Amino acid sequence: MTDQLIPNAGLILAGSHPEGDPRAGLEQTLRLFSFAEDLGYDVAGIRQRHLERGISSALPFLAAASQRTQRIRLETGVVPLGYETPFRLAEDFGTVDALSGGRVNVGISTSSPHGDLLGDLGRGDAAAEPYVLVERLLEALEGHALAAEPLSTPYGPQIPRIEPHIPGLRDRVWLGGGSERSVRWAARHGLKLLLGNLSDAGGHDRFEPAQRVHLDLYHSEFVGDGVPTVGVERVIVPTTSATAEQREHYRAYAEAREPRTTRPAELGARRVVFQRDLVGSAEEIVDRLRDDPSIDGRTELRVALPYGFSEDEYRQIFSDIRHAILPELGWTPAEARVDERLITSREVA
Repeated sequence: MTDQLIPNAGLILAGSHPEGDPRAGLEQTLRLFSFAEDLGYDVAGIRQRHLERGISSALPFLAAASQRTQRIRLETGVVPLGYETPFRLAEDFGTVDALSGGRVNVGISTSSPHGDLLGDLGRGDAAAEPYVLVERLLEALEGHALAAEPLSTPYGPQIPRIEPHIPGLRDRVWLGGGSERSVRWAARHGLKLLLGNLSDAGGHDRFEPAQRVHLDLYHSEFVGDGVPTVGVERVIVPTTSATAEQREHYRAYAEAREPRTTRPAELGARRVVFQRDLVGSAEEIVDRLRDDPSIDGRTELRVALPYGFSEDEYRQIFSDIRHAILPELGWTPAEARVDERLITSREVA
């Protein structure tokens, strides 16, 4: 029997669109979310990108996706808190989770990308230290009463708290991390952790051992009643069923990004390392994932899709990963797991 190295698997898209036609990108991405559900993936995530031709507001998009899907978990991967007001973001997360029937993963980060360009236009809660914003969001999601007395409303007296209040939504918060500080913070506050394909280097010159240090740190310092959970992001582009034209495109894509992976880079005051993209046959990718120290049977996989590919290319990539890669790593599609639970429950009955 194949060892279960990947218990859960999901996809992350950016929702890129052509100049002047954002609807085309939005509709394509919604179709891909539905396709991911049909294939049995566990999670479909959307990036939130600012000043770029991608999804600039993840939650309205997921509200639409909630009406095009029935089972798959929906994820923000991730919302940068630097431009957000915590209580309004909590309201939006609650609203979308209610629309989805309780399927939202709350992926957030402490960042504020392009702050130098946005200036005052990008001011959210600018006076707050980044992790204070996370604390405020968690408090809002927990739904504690803001006053002892009921609030008088047109609907009668109500508990004065963030609405809609979704019990347990706080337990579905994932913090995007790549630094020791963010990893420790997530662990010490009982949050789930999303690790990307960029990591602080620490004492390493390669990505894999640097990220493994963060993974071990998270598990060693995790506190709280929940289960320590980590999702690791990998760029995976299989060529198994690709056309010759697609294979050439994929090779060119990988070659253009390869130089950044050969040595640590300076990112502001940070010394960081990037992971190499996994581009090649299904067999080659399976071998690399088996050798990846972060793929250890506990971590969830998030496949980060390249920006700007065609819908046919995305569908080929989704399908090859689903049929030729994930089963070799012990993963089973979500609907198969549901069927197995139903069969077991009937046998017990």
